[in-house]
Amino acid sequence: MNAILRHADILRANAQVHLTRATLTAERPRALHGHDFYEVFWVQNGKVRHHLPEGTQTLAEGSVVFLSPGQTHALQGRGEHALVVSLCLHPALVKALVDRHPSLAGHLFWSGKGIAQHHRDMRELAALNHAAVQLERSRCDTIAAEAFLLPLCAELTTDIYPADAPDWLIRACRAARDPSVFRDGATGLVALTGKAHPHVSRSMRKHFGMTPSDYINRIRMDHAARALTTDADSVGQIAADCGIPNMSHFHKLFRAAFGDTPLQYRQKLQRQVVQPS
Repeated sequence: MNAILRHADILRANAQVHLTRATLTAERPRALHGHDFYEVFWVQNGKVRHHLPEGTQTLAEGSVVFLSPGQTHALQGRGEHALVVSLCLHPALVKALVDRHPSLAGHLFWSGKGIAQHHRDMRELAALNHAAVQLERSRCDTIAAEAFLLPLCAELTTDIYPADAPDWLIRACRAARDPSVFRDGATGLVALTGKAHPHVSRSMRKHFGMTPSDYINRIRMDHAARALTTDADSVGQIAADCGIPNMSHFHKLFRAAFGDTPLQYRQKLQRQVVQPS
């Protein structure tokens, strides 16, 4: 019979979240367990075997898993130094979040599937662990729990990637939001994958419905739009920062994305918002 963990036995008085760090043993779990709370855990170090009713999966360092009440599972270390960080979250806290932020519906805890899994790269994992330390030092009340959860939820739902896209492609697409990557255009994206350009192009068309160049140019134009309304740099400098020195091509891409020239967009959404005429 599966054990059921209860938040009333774990959360301190008035606490909405409890953080646990645990080094996992390699002993196979005798049974799965369930819980009446929401749980998010991530693999901070090593590899972990995740046991589920439908089978097992291997979680690598940086894997982040969201579990809803009623989902049964168990964890097992693979090799030495398998370290997991786990958060027990009060059900009322998680339900209140989606009530206030409807865009979360269908994702993470609210996917309707009971479990959702994501991956954080080294930089993102370091930021996640830093936020966990801040949470650990707090009163673990509602405001502290939300201060941890909302940035994480926002990051993981900014770009919703196709469920059937391979992990190597998702990782490359996520990393391509860095200016040091998108300045190099489609070449920068392809280089991240370590695979041949034709293979990446076929995969992008299959899973994203666009070419690597289309994907990178969308990121470039989003970056340009933000810079036009938050920076004082010239349009030429912003184009160069996007990796597009050809101004005619930059204007063409920007107009296709936003319906205005870069200068028109800046005038409409920068000074007019702060000092309307």
